[in-house]
Amino acid sequence: MSQNTDNGVHHSPTLALAMELIARESVTPDDGGCQALIGDRLSALEFELSHLPRGGVRNLWARHGSTEPLFVFAGHTDVVPPGPLDEWHTPPFEPSLREGLLYGRGAADMKGGLAAMVTATERFLARHPAHRGSLAFLLTSDEEGPAIDGTIRVLEHLQEQDVAIDWCLLGEPTSETQVGDTLKPGRRGSLNGKLQIHGIQGHVAYPQLAENPVFSSLPALTELQQAVWDQGNNHFPPTSFQISNLHAGTGAVNVIPGALELDFNFRYSTELTETALRQRVEAILDRHGLSYGLEWQHSGAPFLTEDGELLVATQAAVTEITGAVPTLSTSGGTSDGRFIRPAGAEVVELGPVNSSIHKLNECVGIAELESLSQIYQAVLEKLLTK
Repeated sequence: MSQNTDNGVHHSPTLALAMELIARESVTPDDGGCQALIGDRLSALEFELSHLPRGGVRNLWARHGSTEPLFVFAGHTDVVPPGPLDEWHTPPFEPSLREGLLYGRGAADMKGGLAAMVTATERFLARHPAHRGSLAFLLTSDEEGPAIDGTIRVLEHLQEQDVAIDWCLLGEPTSETQVGDTLKPGRRGSLNGKLQIHGIQGHVAYPQLAENPVFSSLPALTELQQAVWDQGNNHFPPTSFQISNLHAGTGAVNVIPGALELDFNFRYSTELTETALRQRVEAILDRHGLSYGLEWQHSGAPFLTEDGELLVATQAAVTEITGAVPTLSTSGGTSDGRFIRPAGAEVVELGPVNSSIHKLNECVGIAELESLSQIYQAVLEKLLTK
């Protein structure tokens, strides 16, 4: 495969593709032409492409082969907004190289990972055009957004076609200090609540005629904060409760507020269910005699691939390429694995170092991308050449 150069700088195929992807502005739910670029590369490898747009979201399903087992690379082409442009060293959608790093929005989350998947696939198919089973890509531009018209819609399409994924490797940025040092075979569940505690508005000089919801809510909020929800287990830390937003008052210093509004979140383990968390929260609020309204929004249940061929192959590939033994973790935010695992697939996440994701001046190590591409190829070798 040809090597690209720019101003005398040597660009490997992986680096060159990562730069092309970063240059396409794709703030969620926009795709910015990223899937067309990747689709052209896959089409040249004789993948069959299905474009599955939904509600302004771009989705791509591409498959090479028609037999089982089915291995899938999954990822997203959308990125979070860049933030203040004047605080970037260089424009976020103009990829730049500096001191061994590739800078640009999406470099680590997750256009670098996508580029590594594509080049790993190109090398693998050059060596094994008649590989075992099938190899596919599942891409969406809705992972960083509400995630209602992306991966979950592709899975519905696959179910209608009676297609079942056996193994799915997501390119989310899981590594901590060097590529491959951390794998994620699962993620915690995420449950959000929007709570409004009702009081009676009044003048601060006549508190006997009002009811301050800030004061009345404090015992219940303290109990929620101090509660031990579970002890976690071998794979998950204990469930955590956090308040993310809180507001009361009219802005006037002489008015007792009539309501307190707050947003909270649970990151929860497999020791609990969404239903159990809801019931316990409502029981605490009821026990304290509060008048309240509560809306729930469930982002996803916890999932785990405790063992299986994919996890074994990925661990072995990391050690083969880097010499390190990866740590298994379920920390971090949610991912689209929460949709794929319940469909029956083994799911593992492995991607670049995550220290700069969603930050200003997001970057990824150039050498990381090469190692990651080699790891992905090694996974394919272990699973699809038996």
